Amino acid sequence: MSAPEKGLLNLVPFVSVDHMMRIVWAIGVERMITELAAYIEEDFLRWELFDKTPRIAAHSDEGVIELMPTSDGATYGFKYVNGHPKNVSEGLQTVTAFGVLSHVDSGYPMLISEMTILTALRTAATSALAGKLLAPRGARTMAIIGAGAQCEFQALAFKALCGIETVRLYAARNLSGQGIGIVSCPTSQEAILGAEIVTTCTADKRRATILTDNMIGAGVHINAIGGDSPGKTELHRDILLRSGIFVEYAPQTRIEGEIQQLDPDYPVTELWQVIAGKASGRRNEREITLFDGVGFAIEDFSALRYIRDQLPGTGHFVNLDLLADPDDPRDLFGMLLRARDQ
Repeated sequence: MSAPEKGLLNLVPFVSVDHMMRIVWAIGVERMITELAAYIEEDFLRWELFDKTPRIAAHSDEGVIELMPTSDGATYGFKYVNGHPKNVSEGLQTVTAFGVLSHVDSGYPMLISEMTILTALRTAATSALAGKLLAPRGARTMAIIGAGAQCEFQALAFKALCGIETVRLYAARNLSGQGIGIVSCPTSQEAILGAEIVTTCTADKRRATILTDNMIGAGVHINAIGGDSPGKTELHRDILLRSGIFVEYAPQTRIEGEIQQLDPDYPVTELWQVIAGKASGRRNEREITLFDGVGFAIEDFSALRYIRDQLPGTGHFVNLDLLADPDDPRDLFGMLLRARDQ
């Protein structure tokens, strides 16, 4: 990503919520998820170049506020994101987010973007990328436990990347007309019947048992993305002990994911290792595979990089007059004085 263009140093492209929605529909939801997955895969192949740290979190009884930073040495990115399950009862989003990309060599930002919608898209893209690598061959049915904001994105991502034809779920809102079969089920126990893939995406900030050990048979792939903070899990511990476990970044997932229930040295495989051919994915048809997805900064970096690449073709952004740009970099006060006289 090139350095800031001379003469426009004060301007930073900004993608609003309205811009993001226009970008999504200009590209198409499934195509955008597929392309986001390709960007994530590309960056996971560069995994060792990136700075990596568990997200920086401020926890409260009501929720969490987090910063998720990373850099590949040329570009720096971060996301601000919250998670407040109680918000729904107050008419607010559980998750809101925005992100920034910057030039490492100058420190100047190159993009500011909404990331509430973008996070939903990149989360689904990452889940489906993992599913493509780990789900049983020929899987066509997925159960979704949790009908919150992620539900439709997950269904369309697994349709686009994994060939899922039918979703079984407790409550479906917006999936009719999306080219995927819908089976409404009164209970989670019924939803998982016949499903080769099971996605859990609940929001409660507590330890829960969405899936018990007797609900999961041999050969199933579990896409567990609801457990994303300390003290918040969805699966019975015995399921983990029967599964091959795959994570994004183990030091973070051991704090926030399902594997916080296990010993700190319990063996897991990072997804990038499977993508790079350094580790095996599914070993046989009867293995239970578990993607313990909590979201990681490199995925946000990939998503922001993708959005930046779409701006010239879509035009859906505005330039913010964000950075002071005095004629003499040492004369910031002089710039202020000249503004007074205008």
